[in-house]
Amino acid sequence: METSVVEKLIRERRTIRQFNGKPLAKETIMHLLEAAVWAPVHSRKEPWRFILFVEEGRKQFADAVLHTFSKDERERWTEKLQKDYCESIQAHLLVVIEADPRQRVWEDAVGASAALIQNIQLLAWEQDIGVVWKTNEYNFDPDFYAKTGVKAGERIVGTLHLGYFDQDKIPKPRPRTPAEELLTCVSVAGEDAQQH
Repeated sequence: METSVVEKLIRERRTIRQFNGKPLAKETIMHLLEAAVWAPVHSRKEPWRFILFVEEGRKQFADAVLHTFSKDERERWTEKLQKDYCESIQAHLLVVIEADPRQRVWEDAVGASAALIQNIQLLAWEQDIGVVWKTNEYNFDPDFYAKTGVKAGERIVGTLHLGYFDQDKIPKPRPRTPAEELLTCVSVAGEDAQQH
């Protein structure tokens, strides 16, 4: 079977952690988001909103992350983090949802948001823009929420760092388990059905 454009994109996309600092226009990110919101949503209401840090706003994001560090961690990491977050990486995007106590509503929102994030990653990769999806401890820190504009009753599904990268820095793919090894296939109905 011939490989489709979408399959090729899915197979070739990589998480990028080393960015080269080339400017990335806010309009380009907005274009990615406008397409990405077409992810599948189970509820009538789209569950997400976004907080984007670009240009000088990246310093606010970096400061919010540093605020969650211990004194020792700040002494050790401040210089590198500020260089990475305010120079190399061109944008930081928070994908935020309501913290609904109803499990089904919550899981639907998380699932839809994960699909949206994958859309962003694939759309970005198609334009040679790298993305790393972070779920670090600061994504759960109330002080980080306060300093980044996350409202009470909201949760961060993921922090995305976006920027251009050098092609020779693309990481090698990590192996994936063949789907066939993970599949239980039920092909006959009833109690005597065999699974293979």
